[in-house]
Amino acid sequence: MRHVDLCSGIGGFALGFEWAELSSPVLFCDIEPWSRKILRKHWPNVPIADDVKELASDPERLVPGCDILTAGYPCQPFSLAGERRGTEDDRHIWPYILSIVKAKRPSWCVFENVYGHVSMGLDEVLSDLEGEGYAARPFIVPACATDAPHRRDRVWIIARNVANPNSIGQPRSAKEQIQRISNKPRKSIRGSQDAPRRWPAEPAVGRVANGIPRRVDRLRGLGNAIVPQIAMRIGETIKQCETRP
Repeated sequence: MRHVDLCSGIGGFALGFEWAELSSPVLFCDIEPWSRKILRKHWPNVPIADDVKELASDPERLVPGCDILTAGYPCQPFSLAGERRGTEDDRHIWPYILSIVKAKRPSWCVFENVYGHVSMGLDEVLSDLEGEGYAARPFIVPACATDAPHRRDRVWIIARNVANPNSIGQPRSAKEQIQRISNKPRKSIRGSQDAPRRWPAEPAVGRVANGIPRRVDRLRGLGNAIVPQIAMRIGETIKQCETRP
């Protein structure tokens, strides 16, 4: 499948989907120069844009056709650790991502954001996707579900384009879905012990370090990154849906 990855960070979605043998990236986009440097190192032949808003200004020309579109769009408008200004925050770029979805009509969309998105903004995202003919479902999956040594609760939104006569049915309303994931107990999705899922022991993070180049950039990149092991599991599930009779 052809994969367009917006708000790419250091490539967690692309890495996880490649582990799942689901897709290959055809476009990255990230506003951080250091993240673009990492993407260029690991995917040297994939174009990299630097502004989702610019892509949204002319998606027909600037965004290639794709089967799957992903975005870990900025969490600051919704994060419980911030001011939670929502749509008033300059970093709120969901409308621009939606315009790209409208123009390219990928078969699948997968988005990731912080847990605070459940109580601010998630209803808008789900309603917008449903309005464009996507069956969209949110899930709370923490990093520890793949045996990572930290919790890191995140909202994962998986949407399938069902705007055709053979659709799989209408999803629940956005309000019903938010109520469901707010009340549902969280379960582990621990997988088999193959290489991509294994985690080494987490080292202590010192407050003072010497001799580590670009340490601040590295910490910020990891802090903003998605967990690729979760992306892999999502990719495996999408692959099953695409190949089943």
